[in-house]
Amino acid sequence: MYKILKAEKLASNIYLMDVEAPRIAKSCQPGQFIIVKMDEKGERIPLTICDYDREAGTITIVFQPVGASTEKMTSLKAGDSFRDFTGPLGQPSEFVKEDIEELKKKKFLFVAGGVGTAPVYPQVKWLHEHGIIADVIIGAKTKDLVILEEEMKKVGNVTVATDDGSYGFKGMVTGAIEELVNNGNKYDVCVAIGPMIMMKFVCLLTKKLEIPTIVSLNPIMVDGTGMCGACRVVVGDEVKFACVDGPEFDGHKVDFDQAMKRQQMYKTEEGRALLKLREGDTHHGGGCGCGGDK
Repeated sequence: MYKILKAEKLASNIYLMDVEAPRIAKSCQPGQFIIVKMDEKGERIPLTICDYDREAGTITIVFQPVGASTEKMTSLKAGDSFRDFTGPLGQPSEFVKEDIEELKKKKFLFVAGGVGTAPVYPQVKWLHEHGIIADVIIGAKTKDLVILEEEMKKVGNVTVATDDGSYGFKGMVTGAIEELVNNGNKYDVCVAIGPMIMMKFVCLLTKKLEIPTIVSLNPIMVDGTGMCGACRVVVGDEVKFACVDGPEFDGHKVDFDQAMKRQQMYKTEEGRALLKLREGDTHHGGGCGCGGDK
């Protein structure tokens, strides 16, 4: 059992928990995720890691209720426990493997949309711990939905953008990117994490601005092992699976339109059957070692 040490509501329909998981905290890296399961009958829910404390042995997760299991999670409080808390899973952010001195020569821009702010935070924090200060755009529909702003300000240069203009820059995150660039900022790398539609339009803009862009496709993950086929995505000319090959990919090569269409189809049983029929052996990644649908 994995004990919940803290449970709080960050904003309307957005929740944060600190969970006691020393083994995961010891080995996880920015960009990775965990799979949580409330009880023996509960769903497997993949959630990106928002923060970790190696000394305390804790992992921080942030989530929105989107189904029955995550809705039940909102009722959990400090002292309760998860049946399973598995990880770290997925591939770490690419910059973790790079030479620090080379990284210090690069200017990073992070674009976080909604709950996507959670997986952006550990990346910006990691860079800060290694002497690199990144620019960060936090996007939300309105002021009340902005999360982790104060935490992010401690590790990066933050711009907040709200769709309705209730706080910070008025408009979409793409408008905030253009403003930063027009003010003379030059970026070597952009990392965008948030709703699929947001990442698509960020990539359209950064491609025009010639800024290499990494996206995290955690929004399309379902079972977190490559077995279900939900996170199948075309990157360039290759079929990839977000939960085993990613979740991070070259955003300029991701077929967002196809991924979003599959995401909608996968929500129905009929749609899942159709995708499996069409895609054959490439329907899932065989993350279980079973060799796919062969």
